[in-house]
Amino acid sequence: MHGLINRSIQCFIRDSYGAKNWRLIADGAGLGFESFEAMLSYDDSVTLAVLDAAAAELEKPRTELLEDLGTYLVSHPNLEALRRLMRFGGSTFVDFLHSLEDLQERAALAVTGLHLPTLELVGEGEDGLFKLFCASEHAGFGHVFVGILRAMSDDYGALALLDHAGREGQREVIEIHLIQNGYSAGREFDLAASSPQQRSA
Repeated sequence: MHGLINRSIQCFIRDSYGAKNWRLIADGAGLGFESFEAMLSYDDSVTLAVLDAAAAELEKPRTELLEDLGTYLVSHPNLEALRRLMRFGGSTFVDFLHSLEDLQERAALAVTGLHLPTLELVGEGEDGLFKLFCASEHAGFGHVFVGILRAMSDDYGALALLDHAGREGQREVIEIHLIQNGYSAGREFDLAASSPQQRSA
């Protein structure tokens, strides 16, 4: 597993549950170190051990932790750059949904060796119903994307119901029921990020 993914799990646990809990989880997973290197690769068993140790220590199902991780990735103040990258997918939540099919390619261009799931969106949205298919050799990414979609629907001000609907073959399925695209104002977003001088003015 790419180190950036492992590092993201580490930061999520540390920022959400505290450094002490992260150290306990790292020990429980038998890491032998406290911090992942973002640009290294690790055996998949290491990631699974961390997730199992986190589920045990925090007394939460792994699926719930993965959804919380997805929400963290696009909503925590420390990761504003990732949120901005996602928002460039379009001006509405529907635009954003359609942009997800290009996410794997964009990630590969941005970070060498980072392989995200292949995403396919099905449904034109006239009835507000979509399915997002998430194909990866690593099970669980679908739950991460449920968390991402939940946070991004709030970010765009859309009212949407999301459900991880299990697997169809080798793909995890996320069902999306968009009730209202412009339900609320959403979070403030500017295409051009302000400079430090502008923010301090």
